[in-house]
Amino acid sequence: MTSTGRRGFAALDRERQREIASKGGRAAHDKGTAHEFTPDEAREAGRRGGVAVSRDREHMSRIGREGGLSSRGGRRHAGARSGEERPARDGEGPAAAPARTGT
Repeated sequence: MTSTGRRGFAALDRERQREIASKGGRAAHDKGTAHEFTPDEAREAGRRGGVAVSRDREHMSRIGREGGLSSRGGRRHAGARSGEERPARDGEGPAAAPARTGT
């Protein structure tokens, strides 16, 4: 029977794994063998990642909703959408508008 326990690098705690990985990354850069993305390679990698993530419509809907709720408009209207009343804060609403002076 094979054991399902972690072995080797996977058995180390997260902090120790990060420490070892960091040393490897620094060594590769010092040696000149580390891959450094060109702007075009980075752009293409980002595009591919975005395409892959956007396939999950439920995930995209969820993060869009979170973004909307964390924006100024979302915070202002979040209570109205959930049926709650929220009093206007200082600087919000028509009463906060400066009075016009006639010329």
